[in-house]
Amino acid sequence: MTRRPFRLGLGLGAALLLALPVQAAWQLDPAQSRVAATVIEIGPQGPIPHHHEVRRLAGSADDGGTLTLPLRLDQSDVIEKLGPLPPWLSGITERPLATLTTRFPPQRLERLAVGESLVETLQLQVQAGSQTREEPLAVRFTKESTGEVRITNAERVALDGQALMADPTLRAVLLLLGYEQIGDEVPVRLDALLVRP
Repeated sequence: MTRRPFRLGLGLGAALLLALPVQAAWQLDPAQSRVAATVIEIGPQGPIPHHHEVRRLAGSADDGGTLTLPLRLDQSDVIEKLGPLPPWLSGITERPLATLTTRFPPQRLERLAVGESLVETLQLQVQAGSQTREEPLAVRFTKESTGEVRITNAERVALDGQALMADPTLRAVLLLLGYEQIGDEVPVRLDALLVRP
C-alpha cells in the first residue's frame, strides 16, 4: 500500500479527493457525499488532532465519464467553527478554491453486481488558482443497489501539511482556526454516494 502525501494541488482534493460526481449516467448525492480530514495541530502541549469535513460534494460528468468537482470553503465545517468571517475573507466562501477533474469508464459501474466492488486508479487533475497538478488516486466503487454506488479511498491518502500552510488562502483559514503549526501530513477519507438521477 502506497503511503505518500499529496501536494497542495491535490490537497483539497483531495482530498480528496474527490468524489466522483456523474451527471449524465450518475450524480453525487450531496447529502451523503463528504471528505473528512484530520489536521494535527502542533502546540506547546504536543500534537492535538482536529477533525474537519468538506460536505455536500456535488459535480457532474459527461457521457464519456469525465468528472468535474468544484470545492468551496462554504462546503466545509470551517465556517461553523469560525462563525462570521472577516470582510477580507467573506468573498472566498462561495467561489471554488479548487476544481477536481478525472475520468473513469461508466460502463464498468453498470456491469457491477449489487454488493460487488471495483478498485480503479484514477488520474486526478486539480486546478487551484493558476496551478494545475495531476496525481493518481485509487478509489473503491461498491454497488449498494441498482442505482447507488458508494465511493471510498482504496488506500491511505494524506495531504502535504507544509504545502497547505504555504498556500496564502489556506494558511489564513488555518490561522483563523488557531493552527499556527500543523503536522506534515493531513490524512483524508472519502465517503461519497453516486446515484441515478
